[in-house]
Amino acid sequence: MHLLRRRLAAVPILLASVLLAQAAHAQAPTPWEIDMQPGFSPIKRDIIALNWLVFVIITLITIFVGVLLAWALYRYHYRRHPVPTRVSHNTPLEIAWTVIPILILVIIAIPSFRLVYYEDRAQNPDLTVKVTGHQWNWEYTYPDQGGLDYASHVIPDQNLKPGQLRLLSVDKPLVLPVGKRVRVLTTSADVIHSFFIPSLGEQRYAIPGQTLETWVQVDKPGVYYGECNQICGTGHSVMPIEVHGVSDAEFQQWVKQTKEQQNAENGAAPAAPAATAAPQLAEARH
Repeated sequence: MHLLRRRLAAVPILLASVLLAQAAHAQAPTPWEIDMQPGFSPIKRDIIALNWLVFVIITLITIFVGVLLAWALYRYHYRRHPVPTRVSHNTPLEIAWTVIPILILVIIAIPSFRLVYYEDRAQNPDLTVKVTGHQWNWEYTYPDQGGLDYASHVIPDQNLKPGQLRLLSVDKPLVLPVGKRVRVLTTSADVIHSFFIPSLGEQRYAIPGQTLETWVQVDKPGVYYGECNQICGTGHSVMPIEVHGVSDAEFQQWVKQTKEQQNAENGAAPAAPAATAAPQLAEARH
């Protein structure tokens, strides 16, 4: 009896641990996932809210039509209704079935258009990142961080380390500061790609000769995965996106270390001290 009670008492703890484990891995797709990934940005939360609004509306419509169809089958069965009704039209009913769908579409359209404009332009961004699609990798440029630029490639299966995900982990992820509004500019160097990060609500085409704008604000530190979701050739499946959300201090440290590493690889002179580099960074921003 005591053993049974202990086991029953452990059930809530087990459920809580499962839920926490799911939340910790919510930034990546999971097996048999049928719902949208949880949102870790303001845009994604609005997308989820719009999705549930439309889901409730279409569910009510489906139930109504199903009930109406079942009632019609029962009410107008030939045994209960041997003489067919000869009504040719009903003006109030025809007005109703025209006006009500229009109102439903308006109810859906208003938040849809608001969301489209909301994610279209960054208001007072703290940072700008340019994303360039290539066959088949992503290139990230930070114009206001001294023009920091690097390419991000998928890690081959034979080089994967424990904890890295097949066809999702990359050698150089996109690093963004948490809580900062980041303007994202997308373009392409060859064919049409699509920059898509489900858990952050990011999706923008990367089109040759065009620069499209959107923005993102990562809510909390973590790793967020995405993919190119526009078929772009034989290497389409090896264009993953890996985003690391870090604190502002960690971001500044990463920028400094990455610049030093690139300077070392290029054989350039060491980076200037922070006191001398600050005015140059301010000029670059203007």
